[in-house]
Amino acid sequence: MRSVVHIHDLSFAPFISETTIQTRIQELASQLDTDYIGKDPLFLAVLNGAFMFAADLFKHLKCQPELSFVKVSSYVGTKSSGRVDELIGLQTSLKKRHVIVIEDILDTGVTMDKIFTLLESEQPASLSICSMLLKPYSYKGKHQPKYIGFEIEDQFVVGYGLDYKEHGRELPAVYQLIR
Repeated sequence: MRSVVHIHDLSFAPFISETTIQTRIQELASQLDTDYIGKDPLFLAVLNGAFMFAADLFKHLKCQPELSFVKVSSYVGTKSSGRVDELIGLQTSLKKRHVIVIEDILDTGVTMDKIFTLLESEQPASLSICSMLLKPYSYKGKHQPKYIGFEIEDQFVVGYGLDYKEHGRELPAVYQLIR
């Protein structure tokens, strides 16, 4: 794990190691398998940030999951814009399916509330959230995550799919902003 990462005009320090992330993903996969074995679950990974988390999670799932990707955006720089664009890329019927939304980070909850509103209209059997990171003190969303990798303070992080101005996603660990 690199000691300090510089992206654009900001510097980031190590926060969650690759080994710690991978261990927690195996634990989450085990929980999901227990809850969804035999239920034909559909996982919807939110792009761009959740692609690494979804890929690693899928390596460990045994519940015969299906995976699809959707895209929304709500970040500008290091802050949530408070605006969510429409859901793009949903091609699969959700009717009577058990749907698990895979997210990289839950910050304010604006994005997840919008996603849930759009998905609920498709009449799934159930809807739940699996997020790599949760900021519990800033999360005001109506829909609480059922599966959480790590709870973190209200700080800006990059790596493992998370970006700063579209850079830093490739880092195998999570780094926090140095203030």
